[in-house]
Amino acid sequence: MQRQIEGGIEILKNGGVIAFPTDTVYGLGADAFNAGAVDRIYDIKGRPRDRRFPLLIADMESLAVLAGGFSSLACFLAARFWPGGLTMVLPAVASLPVHLSTGPGIAVRIPHHSVCLALIRGLGNPVIGTSANPSGHRPALTTAEVRQHFAGKVECIIDGGRCPGGTESTVVDVTGRSPVILREGIIPTHEIERAYGEYLEVDNEAHCHRC
Repeated sequence: MQRQIEGGIEILKNGGVIAFPTDTVYGLGADAFNAGAVDRIYDIKGRPRDRRFPLLIADMESLAVLAGGFSSLACFLAARFWPGGLTMVLPAVASLPVHLSTGPGIAVRIPHHSVCLALIRGLGNPVIGTSANPSGHRPALTTAEVRQHFAGKVECIIDGGRCPGGTESTVVDVTGRSPVILREGIIPTHEIERAYGEYLEVDNEAHCHRC
């Protein structure tokens, strides 16, 4: 596995595209700051260019180059669900490349998977974290499913066994005063709502020690 990871890191550094396991489903990844590599993922997936990709990071410190603000609500949810299956839409920094965000927000997640985190840390940049399936198809949970879609179209498929999550991450917009669920995934809506209720009941600032 370590050799697969090291090979995947080199491919990412050289502008390639790989498929890899996460804590939710298999993902297609590239160096988020390599516009050409990101453009290839659009072509591989058949994804509309106006739908920006979520980004995977390894730690909270990495948010500094992506997000222009991290509210007490976002901090509370991060403390509760990161690392894990929550993707949060945060205010994007003004300097973010246009191929990553054409609007005011950027979708970010810290995954809970050792292979995924090793790839991000080895690259040293955020990694595109879109599901490894053609747009409109069911996400892949095994390398066999990834190969059915993308054999010969990506430089590497890292075999991490069957992904444990079984479904995609839950996407929540936290750019406002209350969370807006954009896609229910591995974290049920009621868990987000319960966390928000707890957030409203406590001293919000006391929960920002991780931010």
